[in-house]
Amino acid sequence: MKIETQCLHEGYTPKNGEPRVMPIVQSTTYVYDSTDEVAAVFDDPTKSLIYSRFENPTTDCVEKKIAALEGGAAAMCTSSGQAASLLSILNICEAGDSFIASASIYGGTINLFGTTLKRMGIECIFVDHDCSEEELNAAFKENTKAVFGETLANPALTVLDIELWAKVAHAHGVPLIIDNTFATPILCKPIEWGADIVIHSTSKYMDGHAVQVGGVIVDSGKFDWTNGKFPCMTEPDESYHGIVYTEKYAFAPYIVKARMQLMRDFGCYPAANSSFLLNLGLETLAVRMKQYCENALAVAKYIKSTGKAEFVTYPALEGSAGHELAKKYLPNGTSGVISFSVKGGRSTAVKFMDSLKLASNEVHVADIRTCVLHPASATHRQLTDEQLVAAGIDGGLIRLSVGLENVEDIIADLEQAFKNI
Repeated sequence: MKIETQCLHEGYTPKNGEPRVMPIVQSTTYVYDSTDEVAAVFDDPTKSLIYSRFENPTTDCVEKKIAALEGGAAAMCTSSGQAASLLSILNICEAGDSFIASASIYGGTINLFGTTLKRMGIECIFVDHDCSEEELNAAFKENTKAVFGETLANPALTVLDIELWAKVAHAHGVPLIIDNTFATPILCKPIEWGADIVIHSTSKYMDGHAVQVGGVIVDSGKFDWTNGKFPCMTEPDESYHGIVYTEKYAFAPYIVKARMQLMRDFGCYPAANSSFLLNLGLETLAVRMKQYCENALAVAKYIKSTGKAEFVTYPALEGSAGHELAKKYLPNGTSGVISFSVKGGRSTAVKFMDSLKLASNEVHVADIRTCVLHPASATHRQLTDEQLVAAGIDGGLIRLSVGLENVEDIIADLEQAFKNI
């Protein structure tokens, strides 16, 4: 199936007499005829369902759909995008390990990696998103277990050279983890460029309607975990009956370990109703992404034409930062998110935003409705001045998430706000 058809049909196929629409299975538990049958499922949870902290039938359908969209072997949904980021690292890193990440990633992830994981004994080595192959190689240590980046960074909108980062990661025998939230598999499939693990905040474009908070981790099933660097994958897990993940679950050992170990212990699994709402968003994802991109390109051109912005970053825009990489990795568009810095700095940016009438000033992005955010005051408020610069953020920077309203109405709203500054 083509991806537009996959959005509608993957994950759930009704049998004769069953509901056309994927049903909500609102139950925490599942009944078995004997104690031996329950024991057998605990020995191998892939056989059936244990408890909805591990897996739920509704969420299972969504996981299968997202795995298919990304071209992966298996997926696991989480309660938030931050949970997906956290578990993607904890699944292969422990105290004493390190991993590498792009410095221009989402501010909340920078804090998670640079502060919270540091307290847990895991070091994050931040590098420039556009570092050379030599510089990226130089960042590796003996204990480095992974490399992490975003296809399109939030909110800097830098474009990662996925193929290059995958090449370097694989040369060191570690996986590349890509956050594909802004691009979605409609615009870019990182696994096709060498990524091994793909994560999303499903609260964004996948949902699209601002009705559920969630995340997902997709396992490509392609990385060789038996290279000697990952005993957690190749040695018996005594916390789960001595299972060796690479032997018993060779199709997707990473995601099975994440479910059987981390989801079991952290329990950050989404509710069935949240997964149902997410699936509704996924069904229209392909249609929506095309319109987001069309609207955003028109808006980016308008903002640039006003002369009131120090710069406009929208990779699909000719002359914008990341344009050449976008032509390679995102030829069909670069999402609906635009970053631009208003001349006059923070105070002028705030005045501009407070003058908007159609666009909502809110801590969200990638909605069907146009919204704006001032990163230095909100999502990246906890960062130091040095970290803000590394993330490509200044006081005048505004993150504009272009929605699905008529583009003439969006531009009219921006025009009246620009008049106020």
